[in-house]
Amino acid sequence: MSAHCLLTGAEPGFGNQISHSHRRTSRRFDPNIQRKRYWLPSEGRYIRLTLSTKAIKTIDTIGIEAAVARIRTRGVKV
Repeated sequence: MSAHCLLTGAEPGFGNQISHSHRRTSRRFDPNIQRKRYWLPSEGRYIRLTLSTKAIKTIDTIGIEAAVARIRTRGVKV
């Protein structure tokens, strides 16, 4: 599963891990990605989305229909 949110577009950030002796090694900051299933009433089916936890809270606020419309405007097939 890629660490990429379908709604917000959140993806990994990159930086350095700094040890006690200040040696730097590269690391990844992954967003908190979850797979969640929603009922889409307009199409009469379930859809499974890969979302960040921030996007899950956004869907709770704006609703699944508006969220799917936003995802589709980004050019992602749902």
